Amino acid sequence: MTDAATRSGKTHQTENFPVASKLVRPEHRPLIMAFYDFARAADDVADASAFSPEEKVRRLDAMEAGLTGEGDDVRGVALRAALKARGLTGRHAKDLLIAFRADATKLRYADWWELMGYCAYSANPVGRFVLDAHGEHERLWPASDAICTALQIINHLQDCADDYREINRVYIPQDRLAAHGAVVESLGAAHASRELRAVIVEIAERTRVLLREGRTLAGDVADRRLKLEIQVIYALAEAHIDRLLVMDPLAERAKLPRWRMGWVALRATVGGFLYGAPRSARVSEARS
Repeated sequence: MTDAATRSGKTHQTENFPVASKLVRPEHRPLIMAFYDFARAADDVADASAFSPEEKVRRLDAMEAGLTGEGDDVRGVALRAALKARGLTGRHAKDLLIAFRADATKLRYADWWELMGYCAYSANPVGRFVLDAHGEHERLWPASDAICTALQIINHLQDCADDYREINRVYIPQDRLAAHGAVVESLGAAHASRELRAVIVEIAERTRVLLREGRTLAGDVADRRLKLEIQVIYALAEAHIDRLLVMDPLAERAKLPRWRMGWVALRATVGGFLYGAPRSARVSEARS
């Protein structure tokens, strides 16, 4: 499962958003990294051009077997052991595998709601897992889901050209392309057409609305350091959306420069210390 054919070269240090940064309590980082390593390996399998869809699914099934104790896949066994040590189940990792199996076989999404269905398995389990690892309540899941889905769509927009050119996968909803007079093949051009830019802007703006549905999450979690981590992630998401609204992801590097990511993260951390984060009325009342 760790052979060269499945390695993308991506690591937690190259992701758009922090993974178990030093803001997270040290006792939680190894578990979060075990979850990340499992997800990264599964993602690499789903994206591996060397494998047929059937072989990808077979390998993902083997990872799940390792996770459940029915197989010996290294990544699955490692995550199973890490979860067991903390009294947690593999439910969120198993949900992720549903999305990666979809990636192995599905290349197009009809509309926004079909994409939301995919994100329910590709993105939302990550936030739910991190909350579980910190002992946070499940009532925070909806806000976490909103943020995680927004992060996923940001990644989709940034990588839209590479996803199409390298693996013929398009997450941009087909109905939105059609509504603006754009075609899938335009993703292979050197520059985004006016029609494609209109699609990207529309989806980016809709993603910002979705992101802001989770704006109270940082204020609602109990763990102070997790609050700061979430505030940094939220600020970075806003900055990535700002960039998508003005740049061409087919012609330019869509991701924020490392220096700007660091600056946004620093401002969010300082702001978190000084001003805190908004809390939802329901959680505020529950704690009063």
